[in-house]
Amino acid sequence: MDDVIFFDTLRQGLWVAVAVSTPILTVALVAGLVVGLFQALTSIQEMTLTFVPKLAAILAVFWVSMSFMTQTLTTYFIDRLIPLMEGM
Repeated sequence: MDDVIFFDTLRQGLWVAVAVSTPILTVALVAGLVVGLFQALTSIQEMTLTFVPKLAAILAVFWVSMSFMTQTLTTYFIDRLIPLMEGM
């Protein structure tokens, strides 16, 4: 396999990973900021208060964006990886 093809496939795979993980990481960041602001305003320092809302938000976004993630990964495998494996 040529080095250019290898690095281009790797670069595209990393962009797919970024695209797939962006919705979950964004929601985790926003939920963490909201809960942190709420804790700072109310002076409540409960550990489960940070964990449970963030987990619920992440699960909700994962459920909603699961079809996008599956479609993105399937497209990457069918368009990029399978032709490379067949050519070997």
